Amino acid sequence: MTNADVLIIGGGLSGTLLAMQLLRLPGARHIVVFEPRAELGRGEAYSATELGHTLNANAARMSVDPDAPDDLTHWLAAHIAAGGWPEAAAQAVPVAELFPPRALFGRYAQRRLDEALAAAPRSSVEHVRAEVVDLFTHQGGACVEVEGGKRWFAPRAVLATGVFAASRTRRAGAGLATAFAGLDPWDVNAMAQVPANGRVLIVGAGLTMIDALVSLQQAGHRGPIQVFSRHGLLPQPRRQPPPWPDFLAQTLHASPRQLSAELRRQCRLAQAQGVDWQAPLDTVRAHVGRLWSHASEFQRRQFVRHLRPWWESHHHRSPPLGAALLAHLQAAGRLHIEAAALLEATGLPEGVQLLIRRRGEQQPVVVQGCAVINSSGIEYDWRRVDKPLPRQLLARGLVRPGPLALGIDAHASGAVVDAQGSVSQVLFALGPPLRGLWWESTAVTDVAAQAQALARLFS
Repeated sequence: MTNADVLIIGGGLSGTLLAMQLLRLPGARHIVVFEPRAELGRGEAYSATELGHTLNANAARMSVDPDAPDDLTHWLAAHIAAGGWPEAAAQAVPVAELFPPRALFGRYAQRRLDEALAAAPRSSVEHVRAEVVDLFTHQGGACVEVEGGKRWFAPRAVLATGVFAASRTRRAGAGLATAFAGLDPWDVNAMAQVPANGRVLIVGAGLTMIDALVSLQQAGHRGPIQVFSRHGLLPQPRRQPPPWPDFLAQTLHASPRQLSAELRRQCRLAQAQGVDWQAPLDTVRAHVGRLWSHASEFQRRQFVRHLRPWWESHHHRSPPLGAALLAHLQAAGRLHIEAAALLEATGLPEGVQLLIRRRGEQQPVVVQGCAVINSSGIEYDWRRVDKPLPRQLLARGLVRPGPLALGIDAHASGAVVDAQGSVSQVLFALGPPLRGLWWESTAVTDVAAQAQALARLFS
């Protein structure tokens, strides 16, 4: 068994930012990061390789350093000046307003980790390229086991598992409707094998669908595209509105109905003044964690059942290039979206067949295409994730589902809460696993702030 000071399970953005913050602390520590990919800092979100797969927020909103909001802007300006990302010049906007490719953002996170490591000669980061299959807690620490049986021990372990993309994650106990095999939304090479003029079916209409459209475009697809989602809502294009007064600063407790009514009122007020409605909505972001944590379970369920689809489509907006492509495809008559639920998916020799039920109709109908893309977003319910570590942690009671089965339960500090309701002294989590605790726990600024706070807790 190998000893360390901190074990980080997951080397995507969450794990990388935690390692970076730990390296910035005084003293010496050995950090072990378990990540099957060859590079740290990328994970699911930033492993995309196409230039068209961009961040859905501009550089000014995406710093990995909570103490330096303009950090990405400065790094990007220097990178462009040195000859990197030459395509940026064609956009003719200030660097702060650019939407960088996600692959480039992954490189930025890597560079900041490298710099933190160089500035901490007494500390070290070990990248173990293996999947963690089990974790045990003992008095005074945690033991992590990887494929092959090798184990590491440390006083603290952190679940930085990132997102489980539905298109790349097997779902435990899932039927055809949710576990169907489809094209990977980011696999341009696979899409190049699809008949160029064939009908492509896409299940899900969120930001992953935008990436799928970009991939199809890059692969040379020219045929019709049919998109199915339960509510038929598309991501709104992201714009750069001016600041708006923080109308929620003094709000302590309010129901989802009251909050949505006030937000609509503010948006109407903005539009009456000639201001983009996105301006009032953007002020809500800073209060989401506070409002969610103060809400009752009933209020949370109200939000998820009635307001979530509109929140997702209006808040998680499409980057300009993706929004422009979507608008172009709609105007050309190639892309159509329907509000419909997927009931079944069946492979055919010549493609795929979906059984769907359109919203407002009782009878299901069959649609066929030459290929289907699973763009149904992220799986947050750990009980449905068919991977060894989530299965083992849940079965042993070391973790329990978070509120509304979103991620896992935890204390506000990030300390994991087990099946008996006890707050762990050795097992912690950050980022997407804490979706149920904070609701918004995937954005770069959220993860960066959590990583900084958790590192300080370990100091």
